[in-house]
Amino acid sequence: MNHPATAPRGRQRHLVEGRTIDAVPESERHGRPRDLFAVWFAANISPLTIVSGTIAPLVFGLGLWPGIAAVLLGNMLGGFLMALHAAQGPRLGVPQMIQSRGQFGSHGSLLVTLVVVFMYAGWFASNLVIAGQALHRSVPALGTSGWLVLCALAGLVVATVGYDLIHRVGRWATVITVALLALCAVRVFTTPGVVERAANATGCTLSGFVGMTALGILLQITYAPYVSDYTRYMPAHAAARRSTLWFTYWGSVLGSVLPMFLGIVMGIAVADDAIAGLDTVLGGPLSAVVLCSFAVIVVHVNSMNLYGTSLCLVTAAQTFRNTWLPGRLARTALIAGPLALGLTLALAFQDTFLASYTDFLAILQYVLIPWTAINLVDYYLIRRGRYDVPSFFAPGGGVYGRVNGPAVLVYAVSFALEIPFMHTSAYTGAVAIALDGIDLSWAVGLLVPTVAYWAIARHRVQAALPATTPVPPSPALPQEGS
Repeated sequence: MNHPATAPRGRQRHLVEGRTIDAVPESERHGRPRDLFAVWFAANISPLTIVSGTIAPLVFGLGLWPGIAAVLLGNMLGGFLMALHAAQGPRLGVPQMIQSRGQFGSHGSLLVTLVVVFMYAGWFASNLVIAGQALHRSVPALGTSGWLVLCALAGLVVATVGYDLIHRVGRWATVITVALLALCAVRVFTTPGVVERAANATGCTLSGFVGMTALGILLQITYAPYVSDYTRYMPAHAAARRSTLWFTYWGSVLGSVLPMFLGIVMGIAVADDAIAGLDTVLGGPLSAVVLCSFAVIVVHVNSMNLYGTSLCLVTAAQTFRNTWLPGRLARTALIAGPLALGLTLALAFQDTFLASYTDFLAILQYVLIPWTAINLVDYYLIRRGRYDVPSFFAPGGGVYGRVNGPAVLVYAVSFALEIPFMHTSAYTGAVAIALDGIDLSWAVGLLVPTVAYWAIARHRVQAALPATTPVPPSPALPQEGS
């Protein structure tokens, strides 16, 4: 059997994607980096992002301008970290969680891979709840649960077809989202009393500002485990990698901050459900058109969640059976399981959504930020993009082994050090209590592994690096920074 990283394939393209987690060779690279702007812009301009904006006034007690400042700062910082992951895709041609084996080893990366699967299920459920509630307001005959099921199945179809269809849907969804956002903004800002109430809201606390900034950072970093899944088919030359980074960055940041700004205004103006507020402000047929159109966006976002889930599950399974790569039917079955889990969560928590969603984001923050710090330090500061990609698929992890002890240790210690800084509805650490509820675990989770992993790994790893870059997908691939 051909090795998954080197299996020969021609330039032919199929309707349903056949390649899963194996490295994409240069002969199959296609697409333009600027297409990534549409993918990530559309993925973020969703009803869920509007609801995320309402957290600033409703949960953190921020007024209009402090809320906008916190959202902008958090998304710009987190978006850059996320986009640094995106630039890894063209270089290596593999999904992000496969690349993570280069830091943690084939078995050591398994824990984070499985955590990411549950993250996908949580995002899938969150998007379904908002879509179902919005559609039920427009067409109440079907019921919220019925809309949840229909949106879930539509996402399954797009995810099963795979990479190319997700990009196409993203381009169309971008056109729809720009029109919807502009329409909503015009109606909201021309409705008497809305702007006045928003402008007069001046609440601001340090804990609230830090909390909302952290939420903006996290909303971007949660894309890090799968952002390069949508760039690995891109051309591998250095200019394409730079373009990949910036088109991803601006698409994701602008796609997040604009609807979050709208969410802040709606949260202040209606002091309740932002979707219900939009329904009231838009009124009549216009509201029905806007809320139904949101379903297109949710299908796009959830197809990305399901697609990423399938890659993570294949990665987990291949940890123990390195020559296995699923066909199209097997990949569809792998998508269906997490879909059922996400749908179950959506049906169970639709009535207590906002509280559950806020805690869900906090938990993701504690788990993902130390991982992203280790990954970026290893890729950019230590190895500088030089990896032996065939070892990602080799029995026993190849040159990276089954478990990279230093990386796993740094990750575990970093997570433990976050605990006193945590602040959720179920638990608040001693440091967070002393700081009047300010949650600085994200800063600990970012700084500690950055310094610790660099100090531990720089001499050990660099001594073992090859003099030239091994290039599995493309023998002419230049070194990082060339």
